[in-house]
Amino acid sequence: MAFNSLTYFLFLPLIWIVYQWAPDRLRWLLLLAASLGFYAMLKAPYLLVVLCLAAGVTFTVGLRLGSCSDETGRKRLLWVGVGANLLVLVSLKYLPALFFSFNPSLFIFNGFANFSPITFHALITIGISYYVFQAISYLADIYLEIIEPEPHFGHLFLSLAFFPKLLQGPIERSGDLLPQLKKPYVFDYDMARSGMLLFAWGLFKKVVVADRLALFVNTVYGDVHAYTGLPLILATYFYALQIYFDFSGYTDMALGSARLFNINLTRNFNAPYLATSVADFWRRWHISFSRWILDYIFKPLQMSWRGWGLAGTAVALLVTFLVSGIWHGASWGFVVWGGLHGIYLASSVYYKSWQKKIHKVLGIEKTRLLKVWQTILTFNLVSFAWIFFRANSLADALYVVRHLVEGIGRVRAMLFAHGTTELIVALLMLAVPLLVKTLAVTSKRLDMPFCLPIPLRWAVYCLLVISLSLFSVDSGRAFLYFQF
Repeated sequence: MAFNSLTYFLFLPLIWIVYQWAPDRLRWLLLLAASLGFYAMLKAPYLLVVLCLAAGVTFTVGLRLGSCSDETGRKRLLWVGVGANLLVLVSLKYLPALFFSFNPSLFIFNGFANFSPITFHALITIGISYYVFQAISYLADIYLEIIEPEPHFGHLFLSLAFFPKLLQGPIERSGDLLPQLKKPYVFDYDMARSGMLLFAWGLFKKVVVADRLALFVNTVYGDVHAYTGLPLILATYFYALQIYFDFSGYTDMALGSARLFNINLTRNFNAPYLATSVADFWRRWHISFSRWILDYIFKPLQMSWRGWGLAGTAVALLVTFLVSGIWHGASWGFVVWGGLHGIYLASSVYYKSWQKKIHKVLGIEKTRLLKVWQTILTFNLVSFAWIFFRANSLADALYVVRHLVEGIGRVRAMLFAHGTTELIVALLMLAVPLLVKTLAVTSKRLDMPFCLPIPLRWAVYCLLVISLSLFSVDSGRAFLYFQF
């Protein structure tokens, strides 16, 4: 059940209304039932079985970890819990893709003839990565004595399965989410209002901005060999914006849905394309995932290799982001994408000490010009890596890289393939979130538009509704990160 579907538009208010009248002692049960029902709408029963299995293993191992005082035993329990969760993830995320690659006729015979490998892969794994990562962080935090094990299986199960964040994150820390799920509910008008507005804003970013940009991106990346030069560059930049508005749109809808129940999920994006370095980009992009790989992959590796000095940190960064690429899927494109980010960050370990000296010699230290240059450079480095993320194959990605600077190419065919009006609307709709973000940053009022006078505020609400009605793309596209 996608957030941009009519089914969800009926599901969410129905659950919210029932939630208002349910007694506090049963509210967790209502949310758990709603979450399982939400997952069941994917019509893949094994996904529910896997979720229940992961929850049961995590709960049992967590209790044992909390009661075990022997360090060797605790470490063994941690690895059993982590290993069991990873086994589930690897088995469902990678083995089907490998079987499909080697024997596609097997899937055609079983009724999957109309599925591409990516579509089938998305169906197989949707949601699994996110609750498995949360389960691993829960066990690690118990082992590190950051949190106590949750004694109530239902509450832990709900923290893993909570429907707003189930399919695409954010990856929540149990120490943040569990207390909110157990807190007595009192209707909060401000929370409900901000939740509804955030949901609508996320929907706008998805169906008005991201899906319209997808029309132009898919035209080029669907057949990259038909284009050279400028169309490839524009399609790559459009994709960088598409994936941001698609993913952040989903996150806004998830956060908005959760706020209706007085639950604050982790903010997952913070203007990532305004970052002044790749490291800064990862502090702003998919924040919950970035923190997860920092805490549970990079830091342990860095500690293990601390004797290597700067080389240890650089190698730890490279390995961490290679793992990040592999997590996104069994594709060389994802591996190269992760490797590029690893190389960017590993390189920065060495040139960071020279950076300030060079800026000082050039007389540009702490100047606006330097910040603008760093922002432009970072955006281009990130966009270059997106080529390997988006391309249908590694061969397509390499073609794009080799032909990026080969003249203008068929730019008219790319830009006007869907009509002049479509292009104008795409650019105008793209300007809306950029303008809103600029106003929020420059005025230092991140509570926009709530800080506006009531008449102006309601004008913004009305314009948002009208834009959704008139300019949404009826494409039926799922959110991009469902496949991960």
